[in-house]
Amino acid sequence: MSDLTATPATETRAWPRLGARWTAVSILCFVLAALFLLSLTLGSVPIPWRQVVLILLGGEADKATWATIVYTFRLPKAIAAVLAGAALSASGLQMQTMFRNPLAGPFILGINAGASLGVALVVLASGTAGGTLLAGLGLPGSLSVVVAASLGAGLALFLVLLLARYVDTMSLLVLGLMFGYVTSALVSLLLYFSSPERIQAYISWTFGSFGGVTWGQLQLMIPAVTAGLLLVWLSAKPLNALLLGETYARSLGLNVPRARGVIILSTAVLAGTITAFCGPIVFIGVAVPHLARSAFRAADHRILIPAVVLLGAIAALLADLIAQVPGRQIVLPLNAVMALLGVPVIIWVILRHRSLRASFAGGK
Repeated sequence: MSDLTATPATETRAWPRLGARWTAVSILCFVLAALFLLSLTLGSVPIPWRQVVLILLGGEADKATWATIVYTFRLPKAIAAVLAGAALSASGLQMQTMFRNPLAGPFILGINAGASLGVALVVLASGTAGGTLLAGLGLPGSLSVVVAASLGAGLALFLVLLLARYVDTMSLLVLGLMFGYVTSALVSLLLYFSSPERIQAYISWTFGSFGGVTWGQLQLMIPAVTAGLLLVWLSAKPLNALLLGETYARSLGLNVPRARGVIILSTAVLAGTITAFCGPIVFIGVAVPHLARSAFRAADHRILIPAVVLLGAIAALLADLIAQVPGRQIVLPLNAVMALLGVPVIIWVILRHRSLRASFAGGK
């Protein structure tokens, strides 16, 4: 049996002790908590970690401005980073399994492209029907971008679910790529005819950021991401069956079209929500699943789903910390930092396992 066709039961034997898994999960939870606290202490204005803990517990800090900084800016940003990392990593894992493609990511079906087109219509061409409609609703600039990205991602989801009823998985992958190319072409045309100020505003959105998320937006993000992650967890057994291909999954009694629809829906909810509020965060959905497979030496999604959620949240917090350049007044583009962190992970996995196929099969 090849590595790619290894069953979850075989992979379980690669990590024989249940205690070892719980130890690894406990370590990841500790690292996540430490990075979360660190993200609240570091920044252009350093705040002692004891003061941060005091603020979170409802106490009064030595400086009133510290409480404002933590509650108004850093805490919602850190929560958004955790949500984004978990959502994109989980959706990337699903796409790699469903398409059996180790380079697939959460945006492979064109969800990101649809959101980008929606934002481009509002930011680059305010005279379009979409921009005029949102302006007529009296939405402020940041909220109009969120609404536009959500509508664009929703339209992409509708088209993908419609096509999924008539084509197989590989054809759906190709159609998703084609939709992305067409959308990119439309965005390029809008960029060509736009003013420099609007182009700069759109480019700033494409950099990605967790810092623009407010408490009001988190009230929408948290339920959406929670619902999406719940669908991912409920899809663990279908994903395990799809590891060996759709033919094998059908022989096990799996309703493949229904399972594929649930996987696409959860991926679209997770990726679309994060793109709408944080911009197109790249690379984390591709790199983290490979890191989880290698670290846990498993292909069983009952193990991988919690692993990618924790590792994704850690990766997002770490990237955001680096992008903030603690002690400085500058902020680096988040997507640039994501790529600089993600590329070495993929290279390391390839060199360790000689091929992405070995990593995809569970890190042997």
